[in-house]
Amino acid sequence: MAETIDEITIEYTDGGVLVTKVLDQEVLTRGAWTTIIFRYQSWNETKQAYGPEAYSIRRYQKKGGAYMQRSKFNISNADQAKKLIEILTRWVA
Repeated sequence: MAETIDEITIEYTDGGVLVTKVLDQEVLTRGAWTTIIFRYQSWNETKQAYGPEAYSIRRYQKKGGAYMQRSKFNISNADQAKKLIEILTRWVA
C-alpha cells in the first residue's frame, strides 16, 4: 500500500512478467481523496507482446496512513478516449 501519492501505481508483475506496464500517469486531485489517470498497456500472454494503450481513472482514499483504491473507470481503447474528450470538450467549452 502506498503511503504517499507519488508511490501510487497500477504497475503489476506476476511470475517475473510485467503484466501491467504504466506508460504515464497524472494526478488530477490531491488530498485525502486523490484522483489519478494512468496510461498503461497490458501484457498479452498469447501474443507475447503488450496490447494497445488503455487508460484508467482511479480514486484513492487515505486512511490509516495509506492510500486505498476506492473506485476506477477504465477507458479500454483510443476510440473511447477520443469520444470522451469530444464530449467533455463540448460540455466544458
